[in-house]
Amino acid sequence: MLEELEEKNSETFNIHQYWAIIRRRHWFFLIPLFLGWFAVWGASWLMPSVYRSGTLILVEQPTVPQQYVTPNVSDNLQDRLQSITQQILSRTRLLHIIQQLNLYSAESQRSNPDQLVERMQKDIEIELAKSTTGQQLTSFKVYYSSPDPNVAQQVTRQLTDLFISENLEVRQQQSQETTKFLESQLEEARKTLADQEQKVRDFKDQHLGELPGQLQGNLQILGGLQSQLQSEDDALFSAKQQNSYLQSLIQQYRSSQRSTKGGDGTPMGLPAIDDKLEKLRAQLSDLESHYTDRHPDVRKVKEQIAETEKMKEHLEANLKANAAHPQADVPPTPGDTDLTSPIAQLQNQLEANKIEIANRERAIAELKTKIGAGQAHLNQEPVREQELSELTRGYEQSQANYDDLLKKKNESELATSMELRQQGEHFQILDPPSLPTTPFSPNRLKLCGIGLFAGLVLGAVFTGGAELMDDRLYSEKDLKELINADVISEIPNIITPDEDKSRRRILQVEMASAVLVFALIAAGYAFSYFRG
Repeated sequence: MLEELEEKNSETFNIHQYWAIIRRRHWFFLIPLFLGWFAVWGASWLMPSVYRSGTLILVEQPTVPQQYVTPNVSDNLQDRLQSITQQILSRTRLLHIIQQLNLYSAESQRSNPDQLVERMQKDIEIELAKSTTGQQLTSFKVYYSSPDPNVAQQVTRQLTDLFISENLEVRQQQSQETTKFLESQLEEARKTLADQEQKVRDFKDQHLGELPGQLQGNLQILGGLQSQLQSEDDALFSAKQQNSYLQSLIQQYRSSQRSTKGGDGTPMGLPAIDDKLEKLRAQLSDLESHYTDRHPDVRKVKEQIAETEKMKEHLEANLKANAAHPQADVPPTPGDTDLTSPIAQLQNQLEANKIEIANRERAIAELKTKIGAGQAHLNQEPVREQELSELTRGYEQSQANYDDLLKKKNESELATSMELRQQGEHFQILDPPSLPTTPFSPNRLKLCGIGLFAGLVLGAVFTGGAELMDDRLYSEKDLKELINADVISEIPNIITPDEDKSRRRILQVEMASAVLVFALIAAGYAFSYFRG
């Protein structure tokens, strides 16, 4: 049994055998073939024709380069287009178009508005087209299908207008909202910056003289105060010396008025004055070697020398007068009553000197107070520096945030102006909505091919079934399979003239029927091609 099965599988395909089967069962093949094809083909013509109108919308880039004006709208065009599509395909928008163009009038009586909107959403198709790299959306197509080609074109035109206007409106709205948001953030940043500025200003006003930036100035002021203090100390020391000198002069002058002549006629008291003059002249010589004549110390010593010389001359004059009247009593001290006398002048100078000493001492006290305050400021400078650094850090952060927001706000205003002038990214109709001349569906040519395939399958099924149900033998092979014996001889088929005519007639009918079936199928193909 296994050997016989292997022998059957090893047999080659016998086309003559199948051709004989087709000739015997041609009606079982041709009739199902034609009926199957005709059923599908006829059904395709019973289906209503649907026309589809389409338009191509190009995504135009901004006319102003991005290096000059940066758009403030989301750069993801595909997401924005999806959002716009959802808005356009919303119930409100589509229901308005349905009512305006009286779409689906035959179904409006038995369908509610939601069903009509769902039907229209199925009739709308959006196809995206990207660049060669597949990264950027360059264009998209909008299609609408309808039994009426004019209606399909009108609806496609309205959908196209909605896409263009909605894109402009969405971009302008997003741009304006971005600008408003930046303006509000900028106002808050400005208030924060003003608060920080006020805190820094109050801190500087409160701690004036203790700020880090005033360190060098404080050092210079403190150095100047110390120099003034040194000058005041020197001046006080000189004033005190002057006070001692004036007191000694007044004492010597009064004592010289009561003095008498010596044995050699030399007046007493003059040596002390001469000694004083020599010291003053030596001091003047030393000062002139270091300073000019306009120096205060040089001028003061010169005044002292002049006063001492005047007092010496006055003393010598008194002594000569006393020597000329030896019997007269000692006159009263004229310096005590005469304001023009040398002793009165010396007393006036002494009073002025006392006032100067008091002023110097008061000025020294004030300078010491200022120096103490300046040193206190210097001691507080590290603490104030740390406190000011913390305030300044917050101020600098607020300033940087304000500057950044101000820059973004200005750029956003430029982008908004560009969007309002429709110079940003926008949609442009490249191919206007077409008026379809041939139906988009059903595809009758395709259905015709499907019908032909279905007819071939039906014909093969019917032919094979009839052949399997027939128990007659038609070949030597079938006979060998039935009986286990060899064929010794074969009687040829004897055909009479009438039988030969009948066979020819049958063959002609078979050929004619086959030609007719395939001619009808070809005619159906041609009709579907030119009319479908």
